[in-house]
Amino acid sequence: MTFMKYCRNGHKQQGQCDVRTILFRSMAILCLGLVGATSEAGAQARLFSVQMPYDLPPKMESGAATSVPPSNQPLGPEELKRAEALLPLLEGKQEFWAMGEFVHMGAPAVPVLVKALTMPSPRIRYNAIETLMIIKDPSAAPALVEAAKEPNDMPRVREHALRATVRLNPALAPPAIEAMAKDQNASVRKVAAFEARYVRQKAVVPVLIGLLSDRERFVSISAIHSLWLLTRHESEIHDWDSSSKENRQEWAQEWADWWTSVRDTFELPDPRRPQNQQPQG
Repeated sequence: MTFMKYCRNGHKQQGQCDVRTILFRSMAILCLGLVGATSEAGAQARLFSVQMPYDLPPKMESGAATSVPPSNQPLGPEELKRAEALLPLLEGKQEFWAMGEFVHMGAPAVPVLVKALTMPSPRIRYNAIETLMIIKDPSAAPALVEAAKEPNDMPRVREHALRATVRLNPALAPPAIEAMAKDQNASVRKVAAFEARYVRQKAVVPVLIGLLSDRERFVSISAIHSLWLLTRHESEIHDWDSSSKENRQEWAQEWADWWTSVRDTFELPDPRRPQNQQPQG
C-alpha cells in the first residue's frame, strides 16, 4: 500500500512510508500520552493502610510423648546379627538411620558398637563414638579410652573419643589425657588440656602444668584455664595471651613449685554452681 507524494512525516517520495511505520509511530505517541496522564493522577493519589482480618491459629493440645524408649533387653541371636550388619552402614547415605537404630537398641548394643572403634573407616569410628555418647552407657568408657590413646588414628576421632569418655565416665579419662598431652599434633594437645577441666582428679594437675610451657600458645592458654577451674589456685597474674615460650616456661615452673609443696595434702575444691542454681536440701 502506498500514500500520497507528501505524507505527514514529510517524505517527498511516494512509497517511503508504509502502514507499519505509521502504526508504530502512532502507538508510541499514544503510550507517551498515557504515561503522562498516569503520572499526574499518581501525584494526586493518597495511600491508606488497611488492616486485613486475621484469626489466631488454633492452640495445640498437649499429649503424651509418642517416642519409643530404648530397649534394655539383651540382644537375641537375630538382633545381634542385625546389629553387626548395621556397622558398615555407619558410613554413607544411611549413617544417620543406622545410628538411630543403634540408639533404639540402647545399652545392649554397646558391645557391637565397640567393635566399630577398630574398623578401618574413620567415618565409621567417629559415628560409633557419637552413637555411644548418645546412648550414655558408662560401660563403653574403657574402649573409648583406648581409642583416644591410639597414636595412629586421626586427631578428629581421638578427640571425639576423649570427649565421650569425659562425659560417660570421667574417672577413667586421665590415662587418655596424659597420652594425648604428649602428642605431636597441637590440636590433640589442646583438646587434652581443655577436657581435663571436667576431670576432677589430682592426676590431671601435673599433666596440665606440663602443658603450660607448650610451644603453641593456644595450648598453654587452655591448660592455664583448666588449672584455674580445677584448683582455684591464686597464682601470679601473667599475660598469657601475648607470652613467649620462655615466659611460659618460667610461669610453668611457678606452678610446678606450688604443686610440689601441696601435692600430698591438696584436695580439689567442689565445682562452682551456676549463679541461678539453688543449693538442694
